[in-house]
Amino acid sequence: MPHPTPAAPLKYLFPGWYAIVMGLCGLSLAFHQAVPSMGAAAGAAALALAALAALVFAILAVATVLRGLRHPEAWAEDRRHPVRHTFVATLPIALILLATAAVAAGLHAGAARPAVVALWWAGSLSQLFVTAWVLSRWWRGNGAGGLQWASLTPALFIPVVGNVLAPLAGVTLGFAPWAAAQFGVGLLFWPVVAVLLLVRIATQGMWPERLLPATFIFIAPPAVVGLSTLQLGGPLLLGWVLWGMALFTTLWVGVLARRIAALPFGLPHWGMSFPLAAMAALTLRLAHASGGATPAVMGGVALLALAAIVVAGLVLGTLRGLRDGTLLAPEPVAPIVAAPANAG
Repeated sequence: MPHPTPAAPLKYLFPGWYAIVMGLCGLSLAFHQAVPSMGAAAGAAALALAALAALVFAILAVATVLRGLRHPEAWAEDRRHPVRHTFVATLPIALILLATAAVAAGLHAGAARPAVVALWWAGSLSQLFVTAWVLSRWWRGNGAGGLQWASLTPALFIPVVGNVLAPLAGVTLGFAPWAAAQFGVGLLFWPVVAVLLLVRIATQGMWPERLLPATFIFIAPPAVVGLSTLQLGGPLLLGWVLWGMALFTTLWVGVLARRIAALPFGLPHWGMSFPLAAMAALTLRLAHASGGATPAVMGGVALLALAAIVVAGLVLGTLRGLRDGTLLAPEPVAPIVAAPANAG
């Protein structure tokens, strides 16, 4: 397939690129949880990753505005696309995570507090709006633009997971009631989406191979729900329950690692980054909250190392893809057709 001309790449900067910000912020927060066991080095890594995430977000935000001005039809196509529309939620999630990283760095306690609060509210409210917009499409039935089995992929978790992130910074900022209410929205639809995806596999088979890395998003809901539950003051034992769910899910999707490694690098690979970072963060937080038992802390550090290695590989793959012109290019899309009435 020929690469696009130099003027064309911006057209293909679809919203899923904000998954890079999610992955970097997630790893930053995981390193923050490692400070009690790893010391100042972990804190410095957390700050560096948060700064890099903010820089990437700023670049993407400018590019997104330019894309909207130069290629409005591309933005309209993203909103209409049966799969790609769910990635619109990565933008407000990036805002929530940047605010959370700022809170972890202590910026909310100084002169920057108004900016951090504004950032969190912008992410929280826009995420709630995007969730309502994505789920409202379901009322169209299984026709065009509606809920078709063949269009369901793990990307549908993204609008849900964004809501359960709200308490991570919202509680510290003093907005616990709202954060808890938004957390409830994510908690309501997490199992719904999980069941829909399993039924999709049973009736339509797996999603396309190039989207296989996005299967790691299954890890994110229990991991982030565990972190947010603890942030809301939930019992430590419940946190361990959710950790067990996240651990099993990590092992479950981990069997796909060999198939994923054989795939050409693409933006969907970034779907692995935030879930692995969230799993590491939850493990470390529980380990330290439970008295810092050595095996638990070592397990958390091992998961953190895994997440860091994966993110480093993704950064290198992204830089190579941008250099070679293989990322900002049209992606092959399988046709989406409604399942027969007697399917399954």
